Amino acid sequence: MTQTRHVFFISDGTGITAETLGNSLLAHFPNTRFRHHRMPFIDSVDKAQDCAYKITDAACESGVRPIVFNTLVDPDAAGAIREADALVLDLFEKFIGPLETELGQPSTHTVGRFHGIAESQDYKRRIEAINFTLAHDDGVSNTDLEEADVILVGVSRSGKTPTSLYLAMQFGIKAANYPLIPEDFERNKLPGELNRYRHKLFGLTISPDRLSQIRQERRPNSRYASIENCLAEIEAAQRMMKRESIKWLDSTTKSIEEISTIILQEVRLEPSSY
Repeated sequence: MTQTRHVFFISDGTGITAETLGNSLLAHFPNTRFRHHRMPFIDSVDKAQDCAYKITDAACESGVRPIVFNTLVDPDAAGAIREADALVLDLFEKFIGPLETELGQPSTHTVGRFHGIAESQDYKRRIEAINFTLAHDDGVSNTDLEEADVILVGVSRSGKTPTSLYLAMQFGIKAANYPLIPEDFERNKLPGELNRYRHKLFGLTISPDRLSQIRQERRPNSRYASIENCLAEIEAAQRMMKRESIKWLDSTTKSIEEISTIILQEVRLEPSSY
């Protein structure tokens, strides 16, 4: 029987850091089911004590200790969490001490230090990139395409939109995307606007079975979703990308994170640091 464990992600900020690192570690244990609890903005000892009670309640309910990924920087609040009946992993504690020793200076131990990101130029660039990507989704607009860092092409539902948004949100990359449609294959050429930006193009493809499955959810029992049509579109798109010397990858078995990392490497984009 697959075991289920409660997992708590506790932070004085959004909890994204705790959840991202925690999920990366938990992915190595596929035989256990995890019930996730995100607890952000725990910026006082009182709030931390409330969290500890909930963690202990979860332990009593399930009969096994919950797992806690904690990024609280206030030592008193972190201490309150450690009072819970759980395996508590203090993520910052593991790294802050060695960094203080190596750098020869104490850390600020400032609660919510990450919040200052909203004032940074990198944050503003990411917001601009998100707005650009939304405005240039699915070939909606040709305006200002010269500002694009990358233009994704591929058949409909091959993963262009979520990848574009991830690149914008995570790395500040201005990503436009264009669908390759049957009319393009009949003309045997790229959509007209894209020829000017050939050096920015990157292609996504996908297996016919997976594409058909995705399209069936959108338009059940349609020709659009049929396996025959999906196979024909994918083969035509791949021929076009090979002929036009467009770099491309198969998104079928890859996560958005993997796809985005490959694109960053292949197109030699420099993500904004933050």
